[in-house]
Amino acid sequence: MSEFADDGHLEGAVKILMFYVIFYLCLAGIFAGTIQVLLLTLSNYKPTYQDRVAPPGLSHFPRSEKAEIYFSLSDAGSYQTYTQSIEKFLDLYQDDKQLDQLNYDDCGAAPGTYTERGSLESTEGQRKACRFSKSLLGSCSGDGDPTFGFSQGKPCIIVKLNRIVNYRPKPPSNESLPEALQGKVSPNVIPIHCKPKRAEDEDRIGEINYFGIGNGFPLQYYPYYGKLLHPMYLQPLVAVQFTNVTLNQEVRIECKAYGKNIDYSDKDRYQGRFDIKLTISS
Repeated sequence: MSEFADDGHLEGAVKILMFYVIFYLCLAGIFAGTIQVLLLTLSNYKPTYQDRVAPPGLSHFPRSEKAEIYFSLSDAGSYQTYTQSIEKFLDLYQDDKQLDQLNYDDCGAAPGTYTERGSLESTEGQRKACRFSKSLLGSCSGDGDPTFGFSQGKPCIIVKLNRIVNYRPKPPSNESLPEALQGKVSPNVIPIHCKPKRAEDEDRIGEINYFGIGNGFPLQYYPYYGKLLHPMYLQPLVAVQFTNVTLNQEVRIECKAYGKNIDYSDKDRYQGRFDIKLTISS
């Protein structure tokens, strides 16, 4: 009797095992089928859902820990990391890197409207990119001064709007601009403005100079079509130079980009703006 009982238990265990094997195979098949159907609804080129995409971040070079830039005029090594960071970033903006007529267009040295290059879903393939020469950054280009002003106590930072596929930044209304920019901005530019973050720094920063096309981000460089369709894309840049910072004092500076669809968030200090701590010692 025990032999038959053992056989019965074994047979029951096999049946239970087979049931769970088949059950989990069916679940795996349903899951794989669902994922496959979902993938068929996604585009390789266009984000399916952009309604929750935050406005672009505003970032800068050189990047530094805790957004602090500290160096000494008497020690070239103290700012070498900063200048090397800028030089490396600007390498893609060398004129000899943008000679290929199949990949690059001249989009003008003055601000213009959006450069439309077809739908993201069209069959046109890779799109050309607008050239942007680093010489447009004036005294912050590194051409005449490989230290980007650091050796003279007039440091430059290079600013860019982060990429968002198919995003078209909208120029601001004149009323939304700080007083220093009102009536001075081209209608085809996303302007940037830097100012002291603290009242006590008002007299410590001095003159701030801006370099670039229209001293902002010109619209002809938008929209961006993504890595697959726009692999050679170059973001427009703005160089900001602080020409008369008080020595041996920490100053806090806030820079903002202005546009109708550029917002700011207390939770993200780089959304549409950033701030830095700058200290130049003698």
